[in-house]
Amino acid sequence: MPVSVPAADRRQRASAAFSLSFLSLVFSITAFSSSYWCEGTRKVAKPFCTGQSKGDHCIRFNSPDANNSNAVQYIWETGDDKFVDQKFHAGIWYSCEEIINEEGETCRSFISLTPASDRGVLWLSIVTELLYIILLLTGVILMSVEMCYCSMVIDGLKINAFSAIVTVLAGLLGMVAHMMYTTVFQMTVNLGPEDWRPHTWDYGWSYCLAWASFACCMAAAVTTINKYTKTILEFKHKRKTLGRNLKIKYKFPD
Repeated sequence: MPVSVPAADRRQRASAAFSLSFLSLVFSITAFSSSYWCEGTRKVAKPFCTGQSKGDHCIRFNSPDANNSNAVQYIWETGDDKFVDQKFHAGIWYSCEEIINEEGETCRSFISLTPASDRGVLWLSIVTELLYIILLLTGVILMSVEMCYCSMVIDGLKINAFSAIVTVLAGLLGMVAHMMYTTVFQMTVNLGPEDWRPHTWDYGWSYCLAWASFACCMAAAVTTINKYTKTILEFKHKRKTLGRNLKIKYKFPD
């Protein structure tokens, strides 16, 4: 039996809402677990050149015997030449900095870098971010149940309404969580430890991914609400049409 046009249209909107919610969930989990919300550089003093170390990332001596403490050693670098840009990236959980003249990087907890007065806001941001992910997961499960297991339109409509509420609430929590983290990071830049404060910084791909997750979440919520509203209007139209046909049939019987 061919599927009617309204039923096919409802199925397309349900698929679109599910796809957007699932994409939002993947984006949010990826951003939450990464450490590239913010990226930048710090100006740090160059280490002394040791062994075969050469190049512009360490301070050279004029003495061939660097281990001889009795030898007079002259440092040729002055001013900005004594400093090197050290790249770093930070997320909700930790901040990592590259090791000068070596491979790899060192990481430390971002919570320990946050000023004590702002740690409560950071923890609130983390909890809100977790609630955002949980609500997104709930919305995805409800939408998948509606698509796969609900043959009755009325039951599907009830699940649709609940998933719309959950998705809208998730979007609001996600927006608040992202804004709170932005505030905490800016306060950490200004009041954080001296050995961490960046010289230049900007938002990274994880931060953009987090806001892309919010955009997909709100698009899914709008699509779900639109599907619910249009289904209700279709029911009202069918009821009016049926009532009109019954009146005509009663007034002019065959």
